[in-house]
Amino acid sequence: MPPDASLACRCKEGDASSRHFLGFRRFANVRVAGSNPGSCSRELQRPRPLAPGAFSSPESSSDLVSALVQDELTRRQDRLLARRIAQARFRDPGKTLDGFDFAFNPKIDRALVFELATGRFLARAEDAVFLGPPGVGKTHLAVALGVRAIENGFSVAFHRLEDLLAALKRDADVSPQRLRQRKHMNTALLIIDEVGFEPMTRQEASLFFRLVSYRYGRGSILITTNKGVAEWPAVLAGDEVLATAILDRLLHRSHVLNISGRSYRLRELDRAAAATRAAS
Repeated sequence: MPPDASLACRCKEGDASSRHFLGFRRFANVRVAGSNPGSCSRELQRPRPLAPGAFSSPESSSDLVSALVQDELTRRQDRLLARRIAQARFRDPGKTLDGFDFAFNPKIDRALVFELATGRFLARAEDAVFLGPPGVGKTHLAVALGVRAIENGFSVAFHRLEDLLAALKRDADVSPQRLRQRKHMNTALLIIDEVGFEPMTRQEASLFFRLVSYRYGRGSILITTNKGVAEWPAVLAGDEVLATAILDRLLHRSHVLNISGRSYRLRELDRAAAATRAAS
């Protein structure tokens, strides 16, 4: 298999790097509520309260032990899931697909969103790019899909572009062997938020290319941006050659979600203004 083949296809028992990359198969028995793709809440089975005298026979005692073991396993899974979500460093881990108001912007491709939620694109080391103006829900969807990816057993790291570039500059002189150990290099899904608000310097653009190039075919990147593809050269220090090289890798096997429409945040301001007028 070629060296840049998906890590998801090279995982095997006892491989430490594979366990880090797709190391959460212990969640395989976690039950996701409902077969409806719009249902995204995670329900963990817990034993029901026990009736008095329910375990008066050896068979009942065995059931009690089984229930207690299952309860302890569930608690451990909950704690591990919470720790993995905290380690991903989401801006707001409370953002979910259930909490996203698709009705406010019916033009959003719901089928694509829920296909990404299955995690199949992560197993294939494919990328995703969410395009749209500020306030239309790009970050909300990115965080919700990141949390769902963790629930599905994938490792995730979330970075605002500004913070990621700072980390890349700190590692500018780090050897490739050590660099590969950084989470933004080896996590299954790297979410990069707010690409395009500020142009990169030539050094930052070069380091960003190194990141995208290394992860190409190895792990997935999900980018949120307010810039169309034609505007990326200006974002990448005005270097059209570098921009072409980056976009070639990002868009080769990518899922692009275009989001247009009004801002959710402006909608809340409109509601507040309407309530003030009604009260006066």
